[in-house]
Amino acid sequence: MTKNIKKYSLDINGNELSVEVGRVANLANGSCVLTLGETVVLATASALKDAKEGVDFLPMTVDVQEKAYALGKLPGGFFKREGRPTTDATLVCRLIDRPLRPLFPKSYHNDTQIIISVLSSDETNPYDALGIIGASISLAISDIPFQDPVGACVIGLIDDELIVNPTYEQLQESKLDLTVAGTEDAIMMVESGSEFVGEDTLLEALKLAQDVNGKIVEFIKEIVKDIGKEKWEIDESDDSLEDIKNKINSVYLEDIQKIVRSSDNKTEKINKYNSLREKIVAENSEEFEEESINISLDSIEKKEIRNALLNDGIRPDGRDFDEIRELSSEVRYLPRVHGSGIFTRGETQILNAVTLAPLAESQKLDGFNPVKEKFFIHHYNFPPFSVGEPGRMMTGRREVGHGALAERAIIPVLPSLEDFPYTIRSVSEALSSNGSTSMASVCSSSLALMDAGVPISSPVAGIAMGLITDESGKFVVLTDIQGAEDHIGDMDFKVAGTKDGVTALQMDIKVKGITFEIMEQALEKARIARLQILDHMSSTISEVSKEVSKYAPKITTINVPQEKIGAVIGSGGATIKGLQTEFDVSINIDEDGKVMIGANNSETADKVVSAINSIIKDVETGDVYNAKVVKLMNFGAFAEILPGKQGLIHISEISTERVENVESVLSVGDNVEVKVIKVDKQGRIDLSIKALLGDSSNDVDEINDDKGFKKSRRSGKRKQVGG
Repeated sequence: MTKNIKKYSLDINGNELSVEVGRVANLANGSCVLTLGETVVLATASALKDAKEGVDFLPMTVDVQEKAYALGKLPGGFFKREGRPTTDATLVCRLIDRPLRPLFPKSYHNDTQIIISVLSSDETNPYDALGIIGASISLAISDIPFQDPVGACVIGLIDDELIVNPTYEQLQESKLDLTVAGTEDAIMMVESGSEFVGEDTLLEALKLAQDVNGKIVEFIKEIVKDIGKEKWEIDESDDSLEDIKNKINSVYLEDIQKIVRSSDNKTEKINKYNSLREKIVAENSEEFEEESINISLDSIEKKEIRNALLNDGIRPDGRDFDEIRELSSEVRYLPRVHGSGIFTRGETQILNAVTLAPLAESQKLDGFNPVKEKFFIHHYNFPPFSVGEPGRMMTGRREVGHGALAERAIIPVLPSLEDFPYTIRSVSEALSSNGSTSMASVCSSSLALMDAGVPISSPVAGIAMGLITDESGKFVVLTDIQGAEDHIGDMDFKVAGTKDGVTALQMDIKVKGITFEIMEQALEKARIARLQILDHMSSTISEVSKEVSKYAPKITTINVPQEKIGAVIGSGGATIKGLQTEFDVSINIDEDGKVMIGANNSETADKVVSAINSIIKDVETGDVYNAKVVKLMNFGAFAEILPGKQGLIHISEISTERVENVESVLSVGDNVEVKVIKVDKQGRIDLSIKALLGDSSNDVDEINDDKGFKKSRRSGKRKQVGG
């Protein structure tokens, strides 16, 4: 069978993006293969033609598969098969889902799945933006009712110059890592990490990204025009709920408006809504189904909150548009952890705990990014009690995403490994949630790091901004959105940073048509709010603790000559493992000879330093050691004087008395005091017990040299011995 293979290409700032359709995965509703350099990604979109009964949302899943063979490697582990997605893959899933989900028809409720498979990686070109573009193309050319493709790109900043789609290597030196996805005329999603980049620079980068995305969307539309399938017809009418909505508006609207405009807290409002809901269901159950009543009531409630904001200037909790909820914070809440902080903003509360560990306990990464080790890890947990409900305890994509956002915000202020040789884990626990727990995690983590004695360059604070718009173009930007405003709003705009600039940015848009004027206003209001929060945090802890917790490991750093690194490590790592076991410490050695010792106390660290210094010290004639007998031979015994260093005690040097049988005097495991009597050019060591026994025959302290002479320290003269 002849395949109808189509190929398309687009130049993106000097790099060719090629798209192939028709060669593989042709049973999916839509599929394509994208190539940038030697990175190859397969994107597929599949869906059921009929929605399941009773589903009133879009059940779409996005899966990203990082294949080990793409790097020419075998998967790790016993089974040699890819397991759970890496953190990077999970984050890319979210990047793909967020800009696409709002662009489906509101009445489309069919099971839909997008799968991105990385088939080849050149370890130069990241696949994040490729995944978004590939998903967009696959949906656009399929029969799935998705007709508004998006483009995506990454913007970097090196030497004050904005770069489109930087390589992995360039991202390591870039001050900005900004991923933007957008339609032809609107930005839909932003994800960014940066090193104190100003708001003006961010806006410039966003405009550049949208110019690039516009060209990509034009490119996708040309592909659709050439090979796009006819779309399924979807009934977008909502007449089935018209009667119940009219009934609620005519009878219960005033009750809804009173609840919306009250300044009650989250729990009080929920209780009032539930009471009203029960009343409406009870009074209308014979005429309408309970499910229809609930859907209609939620829709009317959402509309009334938006009306109150846009037309009356009333927020759900009565605050001004630019007002931050009440703040409180504290540190050193947990006595045994290395650092802790609680940050509370309104009803949102985060507890953060910091743990310090030796560098050897860093997180090892197994992905396509050339960075293979992490020394700062931020984890985020969202237990169900934080919203006052029972539920499953799990770590899902949301938890991974929120943790990564806070991690990205804090990394720019962390000290170098040279200045602070610790692996740091920061864990944020959402104890209460009513809007923007991720940004509260940034604040609580900063507090806990300072409490732990981590010398961060500046505290970091985060704030979430919201947006309400209408068809006429009227809009309001809201500072510090709470849960209800996030739920009904048109934008979730999270900004984190220091007094010097932005360190992380995340934006999700639920409607089309967000202008740069709106983003500029949101960034400026976020800057003002961030500075207010930083002022509050400084009143709780104004400077980093001068010492780490007494419960934290003590890190001692020494340097050994590079030629001695092998001696410290030992054959197969035996020497260093032996030291770690004997002293219960961790030891990490860099290739330049820097040794970092993690011990529970300074005394133990000093013992390890002494042991390492003994190992790297050259053994010299006349040195005395407490040795351990490790092997017996007919002609003598081998004894270990230092980890990895052994010498021979000849049978004639065991005792001042004649020894007929070595085993009659020594046993394996014996500790004996020995003196070095010879070190030859090959490094072989001769030891003597006899030389330390005080026998008069040894008063001369004769030592063999390499020419077979004995030298008397009394006379200084030499006499030749042995032929």
